[in-house]
Order: sequence, then C-alpha cells, then structure tokens
Amino acid sequence: MRLRVWRGDADGGGLAEFTVQAHEGEVVLDVIHRLQATQAPDLAVRWNCKAGKCGSCGAEVNGRPRLLCMTRMSALPRDEVITVTPMRTFPVIRDLVTDVGFNYGKAREVPAFVPPEGLAPGEYRMAQQDVARSQEFRKCIECFLCQNVCHVIRDHDDNKPAFAGPRFLMRIAELDMHPLDAAAEQDLDRRAGAQEDHGLGYCNITKCCTEVCPENIHITDNALIPMKERVADRKYDPLVWLGRTIRRRRG
Repeated sequence: MRLRVWRGDADGGGLAEFTVQAHEGEVVLDVIHRLQATQAPDLAVRWNCKAGKCGSCGAEVNGRPRLLCMTRMSALPRDEVITVTPMRTFPVIRDLVTDVGFNYGKAREVPAFVPPEGLAPGEYRMAQQDVARSQEFRKCIECFLCQNVCHVIRDHDDNKPAFAGPRFLMRIAELDMHPLDAAAEQDLDRRAGAQEDHGLGYCNITKCCTEVCPENIHITDNALIPMKERVADRKYDPLVWLGRTIRRRRG
C-alpha cells in the first residue's frame, strides 16, 4: 500500500509518502506499526489495546476521523494513496499524536453524579426502563472522535472556552436522565448548566458526532436533541415556568 503519513510537531510538518506491505485482514494500525518497524522508527503514534476499547489511536484516515485499530485496510481503496493525519481539532505534539488535554479539562467542569441522601452504595434501586434510557451513553470509550469532528470547535478555536462538545454534553444528558441523581436537591441545575456553562445552544445537530462514533452511540438523537428539548421546555414552556414559580414560593 502507498501511505501518506503526516510527520512533524507543533512547529510544523508535512506529508511523507511510503510504500508498505499490507496483508489480508489487517487494520491501519498494523500497517503503521510495520512502517515504524521497517522505515520510520521515530514515527509517533498513540495506541494501547488494539481492540477498539481504549480510544487511544484516534487519527484521520483519508480525512475522516477514525480509530486506526478499527479501520480495515480492505475497506480502503487499494489503488489509491491512503492518507493518515493527526486529529485536526487538537494541537499536534508529534506526528500522529495530539494533545487532547482540552477534553480532560472539560470533563472536570461537569459536576459528578450526586448520590441520593439516605442511600448507601449498593442500595440503589432503579427500574430497568430508566436505566436503559442512558445505558448506551456509558459505552463511550472517550476516543474524542466526536469532539474532533464537531465543527463548532474544529473550525472555531474561540468557541472552545464556552463549548464542552458532544462527548460532555452527552455526559450531562446522561446525568440529567439518571433517576437517582440528586443534583436538584443540592441546588445544581444540570439543564441550566448545559445551556449557560457548557454551550448546548452552540450545537446545531448536524449529527457528524454520531457518524464517527466507533461505539455507534446515537449522540445527537438520544442525548443532545432530548437535552435541547428539556432546556427549551424549562425556559419557554409557561406551565413549566408556573410550576417552578409555585415551588419556589412554597419553599
């Protein structure tokens, strides 16, 4: 196979072309490892499990964000040059390795699950129907491909301070759906936080995050759109407003 691999660091770089053997059943990460072993021993690439579960080997193959360990060579055109580049949204450290620290910063900004008062771990009881609503969101392996492809932060660096991105808006939606989350009892309004602190309004539901998710999580349809609807109801529905006002006065 002919490969174009981005080589460089934070100061700049470019595409270098190689011809590398590729065998039946291999994935792009196999070929990158062979390239390291035979021609470019100093090529930097992040990986760990090689099983599509750690999310470490995110990059862009022919311009599309993918996990290198889950992208089969047989799915790519054999008569064309395969281009492998680092995730574009995050700063390059070296070659295919990017600095994804932005995402860990956003993770720390999301308030954690608030356990219900009077219940110890192991005493939680939930209906399976309630569990199923958000169970798919827990499949997230934090590969950050959804963050990488989201054009709100991909094309506009100035949005990053105000916008958490689809991975963490999904996390907020999951907690908001949790039947035992007692955030409201601690005066923590997850819906207001999603809108005012984490930039839910910036999301224009293009579904690009869903399209690149290796776990096939329906991020847009099952997390972001319902969260937008709940935020809109809370802000604009007159009956919801009246109910909140009455509860505040009684309190």
